[in-house]
Amino acid sequence: MKNKALFLDRDGVINVDHQYVYQIEHFEFVPGIFDLCQHAQNLGYKIIIITNQSGIDLGYYTVQDFETVSNYMLTEFEKRQVHIDELYWCQFMQSIDHKPYPGLFIKAKYKYDLDMKSSFSIGDKETDISAGVNAGVGTNILFGKTSRHGTQANVVVKSLKEVQALIK
Repeated sequence: MKNKALFLDRDGVINVDHQYVYQIEHFEFVPGIFDLCQHAQNLGYKIIIITNQSGIDLGYYTVQDFETVSNYMLTEFEKRQVHIDELYWCQFMQSIDHKPYPGLFIKAKYKYDLDMKSSFSIGDKETDISAGVNAGVGTNILFGKTSRHGTQANVVVKSLKEVQALIK
């Protein structure tokens, strides 16, 4: 039997998007993210983070800065008994791995033998939604908005608690 995944964007879904967050002191977790991930994990979902990090390509911060913040983030998840199966990231804006392209989703699909139709993806930008749709993810959720107008998302939510109710 294939696995199912909860794909998460980082900036705007896991942490509050303060524009190019690359320092621990600016990394603020979105309310409900730990509960959501615990819920999905308890239901057998792989938890996979897929994030664009174009700030590296633009010279705003370094790979080391990103890795330091990522280690902090992953440690905070582990403290709450949430295992992140994989953190995929792309710094290059002209790459098939950079959302809206589905490259990183496809890598995860094959590495974890994922049933994409049974999987969920949560993002706060249309590029996140496009990447999930292009990768064949069954439910693509746009977080932090109030309207489905102009989006390919299956669902639009204002809180991660709403997402938790969708994942069964």
